[in-house]
Amino acid sequence: MSIEGFTEYKAREFCNDVKCPVQQTLNALKDKPDAYELIRQTCRTACRYSTWQFHHWLIEKGYLIVKPKETTER
Repeated sequence: MSIEGFTEYKAREFCNDVKCPVQQTLNALKDKPDAYELIRQTCRTACRYSTWQFHHWLIEKGYLIVKPKETTER
């Protein structure tokens, strides 16, 4: 769900911007789904970047992390 006047983060935007070598390999394998899925496991289990790096990249790019307020209705 988008917030009016804001742009949502696009999947792998960080990975492409920092030129992650795993992401660059994935970009080259779009026509080879079996190899793509095998290498993509690296992202899930052994990402080369930390959450700290990702979080600070988001801040540098002007992204905000938001969540809806909890409702008190029962």
